[in-house]
Amino acid sequence: MSYNGSEKSFQLFKDYVLQTYSPAQYFTHGKGAYLYDDQGNEFLDFASGISVCNLGHAHPAITQAVAEQAGKLVHISNLYLNDVTPRLAEKLISKCFDGAVFFANSGAEANEGLIKLARKFGNATGRNEIISMENSFHGRTLATLAATGRAKYRKGFEPDMPGFRQVPYNDIEALKGAITDRTCAILLEPVQGEGGILPADPGYLKQVRQLCDEKNLMLLFDEVQCGMGRIGTLYAWQSFGVQPDAFSMAKALANGLPMGALVVQRKYADVLKVGEHASTFGGTPLVSAAALAVQEVFEKENVLENVNTQGEYLMRELGKITRQYKFVKAVRGRGLMIGVVLDRPAGALSAAILKHKLITLTAGETVLRLLPPLNITRAEADLALERIAAGLADYAATIEE
Repeated sequence: MSYNGSEKSFQLFKDYVLQTYSPAQYFTHGKGAYLYDDQGNEFLDFASGISVCNLGHAHPAITQAVAEQAGKLVHISNLYLNDVTPRLAEKLISKCFDGAVFFANSGAEANEGLIKLARKFGNATGRNEIISMENSFHGRTLATLAATGRAKYRKGFEPDMPGFRQVPYNDIEALKGAITDRTCAILLEPVQGEGGILPADPGYLKQVRQLCDEKNLMLLFDEVQCGMGRIGTLYAWQSFGVQPDAFSMAKALANGLPMGALVVQRKYADVLKVGEHASTFGGTPLVSAAALAVQEVFEKENVLENVNTQGEYLMRELGKITRQYKFVKAVRGRGLMIGVVLDRPAGALSAAILKHKLITLTAGETVLRLLPPLNITRAEADLALERIAAGLADYAATIEE
């Protein structure tokens, strides 16, 4: 395989890093919505580190907060208290519902917290099974893999952890039919990310909420990718008007620093007792300072308004430029979580667009995934549309030959 960028870095990666990734590009730094390689080439980033750098790269307010906190206190463990993490918890809850937060390091760990919470809740009445959705993605740990509704991720790691079953997404009758006297919770993504940028039907989520209330089940939302403003509200569930009993966040919470969170409604806040769940690096002062700065930027820069404005614009214009291509079946999504649905694998199209210096992703094999920074400008949106159009034309020419 040939690479652009630093040959030395790629050789070191090949020689000394476990080969579970296959990086396609090398970057030295970023600023705002752009990334740069060692040749000075400028790439418009519509991946955002897989919805992690939602405020772009090297945002000055976050950089300053991290630098200041690093000079004071980085880590003391959760055996002791600091003045930053509780303020972050208060901020997150103030924009949510009455409840409490557990801080973790990643989305998978936050989802492990959801699973442990549900099992502890259910085991009190002899229930420990969780129903999740087909085509879902909840992480790479053994428990979150078992919850994930895509068998390819579990291949080679059998046997699956027991206590999980999957049903079709957006199918309330299938969900009703799967509930047994062992069921304690229902876990789903309000918008499936890895599964193909597929939003839940609003009516479906309301029916799921009602079903959980009737059956005394916990409703758990995985907002690792679709949360933190990505679809136009701070928390994804707010876009649907359906409150979960608990939900997970990560990725964009600290704009690139590793942080996950489990947010629990007050009535479930005492399910996990002292010593029953922990995280060495969860909610350190350093990462909490970054996450607090993220919240301040959202408020000061009207980020959510921009998500809705630019998202509506991109969806509309993408519909126009893809209309001529028969291999494009739909443009779907919410806010700035957008998928261009193809009738074939999307990897080759993503590669064609990369040649025009626009970074995109794929999802669910056949979906081109667009996750730009939430503070992109109209000029950056237009530039992205130009590069997507150019990549589409190049790709179309290859399949017509």
